[in-house]
Amino acid sequence: MQTKKMSLKSERRGIHVDQSELLCKKGCGYYGNPAWQGFCSKCWREEYHKARQKQIQEDWELAERLQREEEEAYASSQSTQGAQSLTFSKFEEKKTNEKTRKVTTVKKFFTASSRTGAKKAEIQEAKAPSPSINRQASIETDRVSKEFIEFLKTYHKPGQDIYKQCKLFLDTMNHKRDLSIEEQSECAQDFYQNVAEKLQTRWKVPPEKVEKAMDQIEKYIMTRQYKYVFCPETTDDEKKDLTVQKRIRALHWVTPQMLCVPVNEEIPEVSDMVVKAITDIIEMDSKRVPRDKLACITKCSKHIFNAIKITKNEPASADDFLPTLIYIVLKGNPPRLQSNIQYITRFCNPSRLMTGEDGYYFTNLCCAVAFIEKLDAQSLNLSQEDFDRFMTGQTSPKKQESDSWSPDVCLGVKQMYKNLDLLSQLNERQDRIVSEAKKLEKDLIDWTDGVAKEVQDIVEKYPLEIKPKNQALAAIDSENVENDKLPPPLQPQVYAG
Repeated sequence: MQTKKMSLKSERRGIHVDQSELLCKKGCGYYGNPAWQGFCSKCWREEYHKARQKQIQEDWELAERLQREEEEAYASSQSTQGAQSLTFSKFEEKKTNEKTRKVTTVKKFFTASSRTGAKKAEIQEAKAPSPSINRQASIETDRVSKEFIEFLKTYHKPGQDIYKQCKLFLDTMNHKRDLSIEEQSECAQDFYQNVAEKLQTRWKVPPEKVEKAMDQIEKYIMTRQYKYVFCPETTDDEKKDLTVQKRIRALHWVTPQMLCVPVNEEIPEVSDMVVKAITDIIEMDSKRVPRDKLACITKCSKHIFNAIKITKNEPASADDFLPTLIYIVLKGNPPRLQSNIQYITRFCNPSRLMTGEDGYYFTNLCCAVAFIEKLDAQSLNLSQEDFDRFMTGQTSPKKQESDSWSPDVCLGVKQMYKNLDLLSQLNERQDRIVSEAKKLEKDLIDWTDGVAKEVQDIVEKYPLEIKPKNQALAAIDSENVENDKLPPPLQPQVYAG
């Protein structure tokens, strides 16, 4: 309307203005504005919205096409060596051109040494094939990549930027294989922090969606980086694993009573909870994402709390939880325990470790492992002499007769020796069962041999005789030589009534 008023004033002053030039280019009847490329305000917003949606769709198609071309390039590389170089060169050239035109550079998570060589790395990127192409593709990696792309589609424009930053981070990590694991951990932590800040400040994503996005980003990145950063050869994680495993095996004689564990495994429900807790802590090693490993620790801890609650008929406390967790670790002896703890510490989303129940349970697990490594006679209220004999296997905790107990002996100690007595009885019963099973096996073998021998004797005593085949029976009148003198057979006759 303001443009229309200005044109009327110009006419009154004697200035001729062509009204057709001031109308909206879209033909809606309103006057246009040169600042809006000849559109009115309403049509300009519509055109801008269409152009923006088109740009978003083109960017998203570009990301999917790059992912598809990357998979096709890897598949073709497995057929012939010559075809690999040609396909990848074209793909990498196209990918580099698209990056330089549209992808914004995100380098806040780079270390100081990498900032100086960033340009050099980008130049080498077009010359040498990315290590991600040469990595062995796995079903899980492909599945996680597809789920990540589908998840980011719900975030529209921020989702595209997140995907580009994740791809850039993975390419950067592929060029940093020579860095120490601590430096790679710092890069990952800086990347998490940088993306989380952008989600909250630049893209105005709600806090609950930020947490979900960070979980998916961690899953996508660490699934691809797992084989390179979990228990790497440059660290002593494997040596620590063997040390802890050997230590736990040497402490096999430790009983729940020695640790003051408030769990009664004679109750069936409690026994089931203990088994589930051990299963969860062992299953942690099979997971590849730090968040999934933390989930196993959390499930194990919740089973422990339930076992304590059933035993005591009241909610468990922190003083009851830690000794029970130590007992579960001693009883389960999880594989590669130190490697899993170090992997979670280095590459898990820091906000998850610093807050929430996952961080609390993980801290308790670290305390339990530290306690096991430093476990001594004083920790178990034993003399050093008894502790040394138990550790070397020279003897094991024995029961005491009930008559010899002093009145001031702790009830837990009495319960400990009672359980040891039950264990001894179960051991004797098991030995008897094994002995009877071996005897039954021997009897079955003897019976089978006896039956086979009797059958063989009967066959030899009454051998099978095969008689010749009987000849075919002759006709009833075949031996009658005078059959030609017999009268002819009677023929039926018909009489008219």
